[in-house]
Amino acid sequence: MLFGKRRKNDVVNTLVGDGTRIEGDLRFEGGCHIDGIVHGNVIADRDPDAFLSISEDGRVEGSVRVPRITLNGAVQGDVYATERVELGTTARVEGNLHYELIEMAAGAEINGQLIHQPAQVQQASAASKSHDSTQPLTAAAKSES
Repeated sequence: MLFGKRRKNDVVNTLVGDGTRIEGDLRFEGGCHIDGIVHGNVIADRDPDAFLSISEDGRVEGSVRVPRITLNGAVQGDVYATERVELGTTARVEGNLHYELIEMAAGAEINGQLIHQPAQVQQASAASKSHDSTQPLTAAAKSES
């Protein structure tokens, strides 16, 4: 973390090492650190305490949906952080950045919009997008809407 204290439970459970390339979505729980390349979306939708860190050499070519992210590498896609975003001096985002709390070091680049969204708004938006619009709503899905 750039300026704050790390949480005691920030343990990396998933590591994408340097020289590794993942083709497809990466879903994880707990902590995830990326030194390689992920060509797909990175998602931590089942763990409200999940965090993602991307090193200077790490890159994601897809969207990111996590509670917390520390970025020193590059993301080519939209970033949705329901809690906190920390951008280091070498961070690069080519897409919109949706955040509740942001911390940005001088030198970080965002080529897109900064969109402040409280966590409740982001979660409601994600829930409404979970329905496949190409399929008709069932009676149970209609009652949830």
